[in-house]
Amino acid sequence: MVKIYTKTGDKGETGLIGGKRIGKDSLRIEAYGNVDELNAALGLAASLSGDEALNSSVRAIQDELFTMGADLASPDRKEAGGKEIPKIGSAQVEGLELIIDSLSMEIPPLRNFILPTGNPAVCALHLARSIARRAERSVVALSRVEPVNPEVVKYLNRLSDILFVMARVALFRKGIPEVPPSYT
Repeated sequence: MVKIYTKTGDKGETGLIGGKRIGKDSLRIEAYGNVDELNAALGLAASLSGDEALNSSVRAIQDELFTMGADLASPDRKEAGGKEIPKIGSAQVEGLELIIDSLSMEIPPLRNFILPTGNPAVCALHLARSIARRAERSVVALSRVEPVNPEVVKYLNRLSDILFVMARVALFRKGIPEVPPSYT
């Protein structure tokens, strides 16, 4: 039996790709931990959705978030064996923009703020959107003290946009009206 636990993190450190050990409370671990949480939230959203067209895009984003996690977990850009680590690039950012533009054509223009509500899948997309914003903030904080691939920040910024649009599209496709805050 292969054991899932290694006990190497019992003193508050973890290993990066390539073998370097750092504190579990470091900004780098916080950043890719938030990306991991975002990925899990997207899995929840997809499992609740039932919209295969949206889920296809969500699964592609989840795959790219795995790449992002590896990108953030390898500041030296290589594995211990010297293999180059994949990273997020401008093509992934542009891919999100294409999906945003395509999905935006399905929905009416936004006239006011809306509450993150409607049904469980829509709420899960909004939750993922807010986690994407937190992940973006943590990556920006990391980038102020250590080198970070600048495409990661751009990707996370577009990702929160696409998740907002996906939530609106999911509501629209189900015929559920958007709910503005009471002050509007």
